[in-house]
Amino acid sequence: MNVLKIVNIMRFFRIHFFILFLFSFQIQSQSKKYKIHTIGFYNFENLYDTVNDDFTNDDEWTPTGTQHWTTEKYGQKLKNLARVISEIGTPENSNAPVLLGCAEVENRAVLEDLIKEPKLQPFDFGIIHFDSPDKRGIDVALLYQKKYFRPTSFSNIPLIIYKKNIPKAEDQSEIVDDEIEIKKENKNRVFTRDQLLVSGFLENEEVHIIVNHWPSRSGGEKATTIFREAAGKLNRKIIDSLQQINPNAKVMTMGDFNDGPLNNSIKIALGAKGKRAEVSEFGIFNPFEEMAAKGMGTIAFRDSWNIFDQIMMTQSFLQTDFSNFNFWKSGIFKVPYLIQSSGQYKGYPLRNTLAEAGFSDHFPVYVYLIKEF
Repeated sequence: MNVLKIVNIMRFFRIHFFILFLFSFQIQSQSKKYKIHTIGFYNFENLYDTVNDDFTNDDEWTPTGTQHWTTEKYGQKLKNLARVISEIGTPENSNAPVLLGCAEVENRAVLEDLIKEPKLQPFDFGIIHFDSPDKRGIDVALLYQKKYFRPTSFSNIPLIIYKKNIPKAEDQSEIVDDEIEIKKENKNRVFTRDQLLVSGFLENEEVHIIVNHWPSRSGGEKATTIFREAAGKLNRKIIDSLQQINPNAKVMTMGDFNDGPLNNSIKIALGAKGKRAEVSEFGIFNPFEEMAAKGMGTIAFRDSWNIFDQIMMTQSFLQTDFSNFNFWKSGIFKVPYLIQSSGQYKGYPLRNTLAEAGFSDHFPVYVYLIKEF
């Protein structure tokens, strides 16, 4: 056998060995397995019981009130919400959210009723809730699956803001989900929802969750933007304090911000970025900014969509090695049964009416966290 032929044979084997190595590496990469956890947020829109509370303005949500809110309607509302919660994040993940931020809940009792619904009982949810100073008695809360999340601390952080004069309404048909109350005896303080901070372990990893429902646009967007900017600054202050303790703190802030991803409260006061590449070491990433740019939305007003419901996170969630739980992707849970199918508001979220209990005027949002195992 001549030398040239030997060289060709050796070259043949080297090439095929290299091809075999690449193929083997590709199969190994494709065989990687990941654990997925869904984190969600949902504004329940007026989850009231039927009992009149003397300390809040909930009179309309009683059987004799303007909403004619009966036990039957309340029961149907609970069933509707339970169905949604059990399905948020499907089909990529068959499990319900391990953490779910909630807004517009009247009290802890309605959450106790909710998690007892048959569709939610298998998930064994725990509740973290505080009463807030909101005049209508609506609060934020966090539901968590006890199997996956162990809370270690939680607190309600008040948003202290003041106004000398009640802002003049620019447009009384503006989206309104609450009313601003200013009391002279409290030095013109504007009473709104607290920001709920929960720290704990998602399996064996420490995470921090902030649940928000920022001041509404009641009185007009421009006149009330100062209140939401103050909420954004408070949010940023909370995150900064956590990062001072641990520069790699994994912090997620979620809620109904009553502003979209491009409003000053989100972009400037909180400092959220819409592109991963722009997020600095201690920065905030908002995956919903890109969706808003595409015209997607969680709430509609005069046929115009906006994303008031968002989940944002610190840069520490953006690592790509996935040896720990890190961000994968996000979404708006918008399935057919949540959408008005006819009438003036066709295509809008299917909310409550005087005739029957609906779901909400908001679509839920979610993110996936994944970890290789």
